[in-house]
Amino acid sequence: MSDKARKLFEALDLDHNGTLSRIEVITALRTKGPSLAASGDLPFWGVGDDDASSALFDAADQNGDEVLTLEEFAAVVDRRFGWS
Repeated sequence: MSDKARKLFEALDLDHNGTLSRIEVITALRTKGPSLAASGDLPFWGVGDDDASSALFDAADQNGDEVLTLEEFAAVVDRRFGWS
């Protein structure tokens, strides 16, 4: 797991409970995505609309429980964003 994935997960974890919900991912990417991209913590092309954010969530939710752990999240973003 990359440090970038961990940092992005923490930035998206709006309620700081150690997991991500679909709404949390969509809301956080909508509100924080541009600043995360500007700071280099997210590729600019990674900032998408609600559908793209939801698709990212679906790709990461490997066990289908509608909650992302850091491990699930990192496995997808490291591969998708070329961080691993």
